[in-house]
Amino acid sequence: MTDLHRLSIREISEGLAAAKFSSRELTEHYLKRIAKIDPQVRSYVTVTNDVALAQADSADALRQAGQATALTGIPVAHKDIFCTQGIKTSAGSKMLDNFISPYDATVVAQGKNAGLVTLGKVNMDEFAMGSTSESSFYGATKNPWALDHVPGGSSGGSAAVVAADLAPFATGTDTGGSIRQPASFCGLTGLKPTYGRVSRYGIIAYASSLDQAGPMARSAEDCAYLMNVMAGHDAKDSTSMDKAVEDYVANLNATTLKGLRIGIPKQYFNVAGLDAAVKARVEESLKKLEELGAVLVEIDLNMTESYVPTYYLIAPAEASSNLSRYDGVRYGYRAENPQDILDLYKRSRSEGFGAEVQRRILIGTYALSAGYYDAYYVKAQKVRRLIQQDFLKAFEQVDVIAAPTAPTTAYKIGASLDPVEMYLGDIYTIAVNLAGLPAISAPVGFDQDHLPVGLQLIGNYWSESQLLSVVHQYQQATDWHTQRAAIAEENA
Repeated sequence: MTDLHRLSIREISEGLAAAKFSSRELTEHYLKRIAKIDPQVRSYVTVTNDVALAQADSADALRQAGQATALTGIPVAHKDIFCTQGIKTSAGSKMLDNFISPYDATVVAQGKNAGLVTLGKVNMDEFAMGSTSESSFYGATKNPWALDHVPGGSSGGSAAVVAADLAPFATGTDTGGSIRQPASFCGLTGLKPTYGRVSRYGIIAYASSLDQAGPMARSAEDCAYLMNVMAGHDAKDSTSMDKAVEDYVANLNATTLKGLRIGIPKQYFNVAGLDAAVKARVEESLKKLEELGAVLVEIDLNMTESYVPTYYLIAPAEASSNLSRYDGVRYGYRAENPQDILDLYKRSRSEGFGAEVQRRILIGTYALSAGYYDAYYVKAQKVRRLIQQDFLKAFEQVDVIAAPTAPTTAYKIGASLDPVEMYLGDIYTIAVNLAGLPAISAPVGFDQDHLPVGLQLIGNYWSESQLLSVVHQYQQATDWHTQRAAIAEENA
């Protein structure tokens, strides 16, 4: 079969169960596509051919023995921030270019237990710091919809592999929009769960109070399958919540759109820099949801102007702390011929870290330094609580909150975006991480250059099932999620 890459996760699962094709045939199909197409997209850092085929054979054996799960034998790509035993885990950085993980992240282990087949590790902004996937040590990943544009970041590789049909779905992490924004830029569905819903054990840390892993796929239904594997309590992660996991696939039609109250924050639609085409597509999608029975309610989110400065104090401060371990002594990059221990530290870090990572470490170290800790970091944490309370007040009036995922469509590779301009592009996503809320991005059309536009829906705590259900029903009435970039139509 030459069109296996066009099947949904449900269709793949049913095809494997009916023996229409084997996991090995499916895996070989994707590996051939990767070999042919990925040199143009540059989404994979490591392709694990031998591991994938061995796992596929094991999956076929389990299926023959009647011991398969719904996902046994289905390939997946992991963002290169998830530790993967015996495989290089680089976090997109020269600092970890030689790091072979001795253990699996919980998300990876859960995938293996469910029978998923690991195709490889995919590119990302260095240590997940960035919005374009251009800060990677391995070079920029390209957007399958327009190869001279970025796929977004930091989970740009995860978005690109799905958009180019080089994996059925992928894992990503979201610290300030790093699942949702690339999903928007690449015409995909991406879910950022409630903080604590998915284990962070084995995820290379950027900002520990903000990082959260989630699924990226073409549709809400495909994301639901992967969420069934990823979600759950993990005793190895002290921030993991011991809360029962719903069956996200079974609940896809559980939320009725009739009477669903969708909050429309007036501040969000008056943000400077909001592209006219993005605004138009988002408003059209909201009109469609209204036709399907939802009720649009205008709300106020008065803390909007505080999102960017608050995030870009807290996230760099936590990054400064988390990245202090990379000193050239225990693992990772080590400067050659150091004169003394201070020279080892200085050169290992200055040579091993890229410009954006160094910038955020410096900002964070400054914010945490004596004399500035109370003035900046403590104040930012107080504002963070006000942002959370602002959302909770809004959820007294509405069920979900709607917004653009990003103010623009994908940027051109190498566009002269200064760091502050790039940070402002996170305006719609970062507050969700500051508050620890779940949110989802779904494709809702294209701009004048045929670049994808995403709608973001923000839910109250633990409402992942509701968000997936709302988007699933929207996708049953529209076809934006089924449209493919020209490069994805190529056959291996």
